[in-house]
Amino acid sequence: MRKEQVLSRMKEECLIAVIRAKNPEQGEKIVEAVIAGGIHFIEITMTMDEGNPVEFISAMAAKYRNDDRIVIGAGTVLDPETARAVILAGANYVVSPGLNLDTIKLCNRYRVPMLPGVMTPTEAITALEAGCDVIKLFPGNILGPAAISSFKGPLPQGDFMPSGGVDVDNVDKWIKAGAYAVGTGSSLTKGAKTGDFAAVTAKAKEFVEAVKAARR
Repeated sequence: MRKEQVLSRMKEECLIAVIRAKNPEQGEKIVEAVIAGGIHFIEITMTMDEGNPVEFISAMAAKYRNDDRIVIGAGTVLDPETARAVILAGANYVVSPGLNLDTIKLCNRYRVPMLPGVMTPTEAITALEAGCDVIKLFPGNILGPAAISSFKGPLPQGDFMPSGGVDVDNVDKWIKAGAYAVGTGSSLTKGAKTGDFAAVTAKAKEFVEAVKAARR
């Protein structure tokens, strides 16, 4: 999928499911549950306890290759070496908790969206100057929805995606504050810890409806 398509779809769909799985078996069940609930952007993190997360991304990219709805990405990418590995494995976008210019440069080389994590205007300016189209505000629970308007005051050209602490009860505040998209992880997938994947699907549906309501 071309970079422009990924970014356009991301803004349209708005919701990104952050999948932190302990192993590939659990991860696949979470991915299936999230998709069943209507969330199509899947961010698979590099923090898997058992198994190889790059291989898991490759497996999920292959599994959903013929399903145009599903967009597989990689999260918790800390360096350019990992970025290249996940891109070659099939990741359509790359997300990081921090700002690493070499990682951004690598992703730009492959024309893959790179969303670096920032907490300050200086970091946001650096990300924009490096060519990032969307910037991750992280941790969202520390910054809060008001951070978007604060960032957009001096940087109206910036687009921001909060991640960390986004849940069904506050996602409307982030949307109304002007979020380009939102990333949600533990709030969405906590049912997986006890094997209750039906709860993950139910929560995904709640998120989808909450976003629709906020946009209305």
